[in-house]
Amino acid sequence: MQKAFAIAFSLLVLVQSLKIGVEDISNLNVLLNHAEFHQNMYGDSFFQFLAEHYGDAVDNHPSDHKDHENLPFKHHHQTCVHSSIAFTFETSSFDLDQQLFIDIPFNFFYEESSSLFEKLSVFQPPKMA
Repeated sequence: MQKAFAIAFSLLVLVQSLKIGVEDISNLNVLLNHAEFHQNMYGDSFFQFLAEHYGDAVDNHPSDHKDHENLPFKHHHQTCVHSSIAFTFETSSFDLDQQLFIDIPFNFFYEESSSLFEKLSVFQPPKMA
């Protein structure tokens, strides 16, 4: 079951990264009909049709057909924001200087004000448990 979910989510990410939507799939019929129109009118093969509408020859192809706005995979989202992130790899070197141990003289001479060997019974642990 986990493999099925992993495969399903992987396919979902793939489809979303290719920007294929339900609208594009429903317009595949328009693509095939327009390709057939180009084959009948101009004698173009399917690959020439793809080159004229999606490839390098887009600028040379006249766009006065009524089916051009309904072709799939030609949508332009004006609300999308594509930001690029540049990763730079810099080498950082840290020089760790080993400093010599400095012996600090002992200057704390605390002595109890009264030295009783026996403490008060309040501060002794309980005798019976």
